[in-house]
Amino acid sequence: MIIGVPREVHPRESRVALLPEHAARLAHAGAEVAVESGIGGSLGITDESYIKAGASVVAGRKGLLEKADLVLSIRGPLSEDVISLKHNAICINLMDPFREKAMIEMLRDRRVSAISLEMIPRITRAQKMDVLSSQASLAGYVAVILAAERLGKIFPMMMTAAGTITPARVFVVGAGVAGLQAIATAKRLGARVEAFDTRPEVEEQVKSLGGRFVKIDLGETGSAKGGYAAALSQEQLALQRAGLAGVCAASDVVITTAQVFGRKAPLIITEEMVRGMSRGSVIVDCAVESGGNVAGSRPDEEVDVRGVLIIGLENLPGRVAVHASQMFSSNMFNLVIEYWDLGEKWFRMDFDDEIIKGCVITHNGEIVNETISRSMTGNS
Repeated sequence: MIIGVPREVHPRESRVALLPEHAARLAHAGAEVAVESGIGGSLGITDESYIKAGASVVAGRKGLLEKADLVLSIRGPLSEDVISLKHNAICINLMDPFREKAMIEMLRDRRVSAISLEMIPRITRAQKMDVLSSQASLAGYVAVILAAERLGKIFPMMMTAAGTITPARVFVVGAGVAGLQAIATAKRLGARVEAFDTRPEVEEQVKSLGGRFVKIDLGETGSAKGGYAAALSQEQLALQRAGLAGVCAASDVVITTAQVFGRKAPLIITEEMVRGMSRGSVIVDCAVESGGNVAGSRPDEEVDVRGVLIIGLENLPGRVAVHASQMFSSNMFNLVIEYWDLGEKWFRMDFDDEIIKGCVITHNGEIVNETISRSMTGNS
């Protein structure tokens, strides 16, 4: 089997899907690894590093895709990439399957077996393959660093001869992987940290990181499949916004990380709530790529609303691309090696396996994932 790794072509993508160290381990397992020339350029990794790892370097993208049996990438393929793929090739990437319906149809028609990294089940055995968690953790860290750099205050309390500086107040909305890392990072920087989540079971996690958990009575909430927050009703959203308004008004920094898997991110911070914050305050909307949690946030822009800065920058993990690539490449290697047949030197598609069943979207000319199939037909 030839494992092909093309260079990322998205204009804001600085991460690399497979690093030389993991290419070497796949080659040791009997795979023939081929990478596109220049794949590691964004990280200063030379083609020679891949050659030393046992991979071959291919100058042309089209030629690489035409010969690859298994294609690994961060972003989903371009339409011209799909045309170049072999029939019955296997393609693994962050596919965004709920929104990229046209691409899924192209992959189906090309008889490509498409594996969506977002759809890997959040079970214990799959933690080592969980790209969403590894990248979200970095996003939470970067969100705090961005806020600290933009805020006209320091985070920690400081006692000086010129007087005492009170700590900045940071409010994190959503205590998933990104939110918990944001809490930990802000706390390490010395801020006073508060956090809110609709899932009451995360209160202890927030407290263990030194944050104060904000309680708002929303009635019955809880978690959806995979540990994600369940969608709220309009009445619950109204109660949530009313409860959050006062905390936001008292905060120097608000970081929103709330997302509902497979749906548009909920609007949590309204225009009125933004107007209620002090001039000089900073909001970082980590959910901007899936619709945004903050009224007025715009993808890949920083917007000033009456003195409140709303940061909606995309691909936050890409701002720490070295470590983001290390984690992504490790996740990708663990997925491939989990189903690697050492005897046949092939990636096994075992549909009796819970992970494969959950993350394979197309196979043998059909959309085989029930969740995505329902989404495609509007029956989700």
